[in-house]
Amino acid sequence: MSPTKDEQEGRDRRRAARQAATDAGALEDLEVVYAHIMDRAPEHDIDPTLDRVARVLELMGDPQRTFRTIHLTGTNGKTSTARMTERLVREHGLRTGRFTSPHLASVTERIAIDGEPISPARFVEVWEDVAPYVGVVDGESQQTGDPRLSFFEVLTVMAFAAFADAPVDVAIVEVGMGGEWDSTNVVDGDVAVITPIALDHERWLGHSVTQIAATKSGIIKDRATVVLAEQPEAAEVVLLEAAGARSARVLREGLDLSVSAVNVAVGGQLVDLRTPAGLYTEIFLPLHGRFQAHNALLALAAVEALLGGRALGGEIVEAAFGDVSAPGRLEVVRSSPTVVVDAAHNPAGAEALVAALDEAFTFTRLVGVVGVMADKDAEGLLAVLEPHLSDVVVTRNSSDRSANPEDLAEVAVDVFGEDRVHVSQRLDEALAVAADLAEREDVTGVGTGTGVLVTGSVITVADARSLVGRT
Repeated sequence: MSPTKDEQEGRDRRRAARQAATDAGALEDLEVVYAHIMDRAPEHDIDPTLDRVARVLELMGDPQRTFRTIHLTGTNGKTSTARMTERLVREHGLRTGRFTSPHLASVTERIAIDGEPISPARFVEVWEDVAPYVGVVDGESQQTGDPRLSFFEVLTVMAFAAFADAPVDVAIVEVGMGGEWDSTNVVDGDVAVITPIALDHERWLGHSVTQIAATKSGIIKDRATVVLAEQPEAAEVVLLEAAGARSARVLREGLDLSVSAVNVAVGGQLVDLRTPAGLYTEIFLPLHGRFQAHNALLALAAVEALLGGRALGGEIVEAAFGDVSAPGRLEVVRSSPTVVVDAAHNPAGAEALVAALDEAFTFTRLVGVVGVMADKDAEGLLAVLEPHLSDVVVTRNSSDRSANPEDLAEVAVDVFGEDRVHVSQRLDEALAVAADLAEREDVTGVGTGTGVLVTGSVITVADARSLVGRT
């Protein structure tokens, strides 16, 4: 006998209550596990070796060898390119794993299966699966006077374990930093994607693009395919030499690949992309900024290479790119005034950002909210932003590494002049000050032409998204 309407509604309520209790318990467990992993050396505290991760994975039976891999490095654009690449692979009916960093709202975002972050409960399960092996290697390492696995090393192990268990067909793996000694470089990437290289993380990677390129070239494996974005000449020389030494095939933007056309469209852009396999025309990309068209080109070439070099079906490319997203990358998170967040954290990223602002928006008054990490080139980033901002509000983000707003203000005054610089110790206050400054010149009263730009760090963007309810 079928249940009555009231009985069915009662069952649905009880089922929802049980699920809510389960979810709440999983979130509590996630917080405990995350705190435990965070107690390890942080991502910016680098001990350049693959030994610990390789040893854990060896004890686990080398799960990273159970799937094919597209491996990505570069200075800017890695995460967006990884998301586009994953979406293209998945549109072919293949199971995908995606490992990216850092995260915006939850650490679970870093490990995605079939485009979706693993659940809090699954994150905890994966940790419980790998913890015994991590413990063994922690002990071995400490016996020789070396550190335990770091936060990022543990997450790398967890990602590969989750991918193997799913199981996935293809993993799209973004390096954490550099390439040669990055934890992710235990994979043998079928395809290596290298986005534009610029100065960043100089403390660990070197103080020239030549040194940085040498480190990043370490992800190129024997006889792999290298998809190479346009690079500074010094970096390109190093990368081509590395590819030649490993008998790798190289597909170079500007020679083998090109963005043939970009036209601004409602909600994004229409792009024409040329690869060795063909010309893809009027593909809608729901992202702002010409740099995203170039990221899409790299993703397209990488997936073509993975699948044997053939052209991909136009309907597949349209469906995949039409569904892609890049949270925290030139993302509009509020209107009246318009609030745009972007994770640019170095001068090269800022240059791409301001070019995209000019392409996609018609701001007559734009106020910046900037919070950067203390080890970043704040002066270089602010100098790029200065011509495009009427005022700047400097602040801090939630990271212990965030630059002191007072120190940042001293740098900003040298770039903007004292009258255009404002200081807020808290990001929520900074957003309020910036909105007030933007609206002060809004004669229409409806936010037309006025905007707030939040940038300087992924953490700053993540904090801002949380404050406006974007999780």
